Amino acid sequence: MAVPIAILDCDLLLYGRGHRTLDRFKLEDVTDEYLVSMYGFPRQFIYYLVDLLGASLSRPTQRSRAISPETQILAALGFYTSGSFQTRMGDAVGISQASMSRCVANVTEALVERASQFIHFPEEEASVQSLKDDFYGLAGMPGVLGVIDCTHVAIKAPNAEDLSYVNRKGLHSLNCLMVCDARGALLSAETHWPGSLQDCTVLQQAALNSQFEAGLYKDGWLLGDSSFFLRTWLMTPLHIPETTAEYRYNMAHSATHSVIEQTFRTIRSRFRCLDGSKGTLQYSPEKSSHIILACCVLHNISLEHGLDVWSSPATGQMEQPEEEYEQMESLDSEACRIRRELLLTHFS
Repeated sequence: MAVPIAILDCDLLLYGRGHRTLDRFKLEDVTDEYLVSMYGFPRQFIYYLVDLLGASLSRPTQRSRAISPETQILAALGFYTSGSFQTRMGDAVGISQASMSRCVANVTEALVERASQFIHFPEEEASVQSLKDDFYGLAGMPGVLGVIDCTHVAIKAPNAEDLSYVNRKGLHSLNCLMVCDARGALLSAETHWPGSLQDCTVLQQAALNSQFEAGLYKDGWLLGDSSFFLRTWLMTPLHIPETTAEYRYNMAHSATHSVIEQTFRTIRSRFRCLDGSKGTLQYSPEKSSHIILACCVLHNISLEHGLDVWSSPATGQMEQPEEEYEQMESLDSEACRIRRELLLTHFS
């Protein structure tokens, strides 16, 4: 006698006819410790994401038995924090590996749609001053609106002919330009730049450059390392410090700029899909860029919720390639003047 075999349609499970949800996993049935170990976040944080993203993840269709927003979010968090679509992760929430992939895509797009809500520079004068005060409290560097740097995230080769994503180490990657505040919260994140581009080139082409050049953020500057050009709104370290004031400036600059390096380590540690330990992101550059940005949004939401993002051990195998950069600071005489004035006023 033939035994009938049920063939599950992943789209059927995900979207559903009559929009009934598939709830095989209940948050209230497990401990916070289990949720953190499996999905990287505690219950209340996950509930917040359900409220935030629920409308975007509940799109009625003509099919039956949709996967609930709660389950979709758990599936995506499981991928972001583990870096794999392992069967045990899908089993834990009661869905197939293919459905997990679709859940990750849905949650990623929902987070990307809200990126500007959570990643932005402050606008109110009091908030801007607080930003500067927080940076000044780190090492005595005045006027800092943010620290800037680039980091590479490994991706699969788009195709054999496209070398634009091959970085200086010969690996395919995206070069991500980010700015953070003194707490490590991201103020800007551009995650789509090809890995072959040097940091200075990325900044020259970035929206962030246009914003600062247009004077959108005044009365302050970013801090960047020697891979960037000195600008009126971007202070870099002195290449060869000679005086006591120059050494003090460089020391304060380095101590303050280290916040972005620590932030990169923290993001990689929490979101293991970015750290290379489970291999490269197996997506197109565009989709990989969106996954990185989604993790950046979650990083900032984590900080808003008071989660201790500094506590995880540093991991990661994909470090930023070393760049040979010829400094050309003297080309911007006004930027040189501003830095000299900063040295005389605060470090002499």
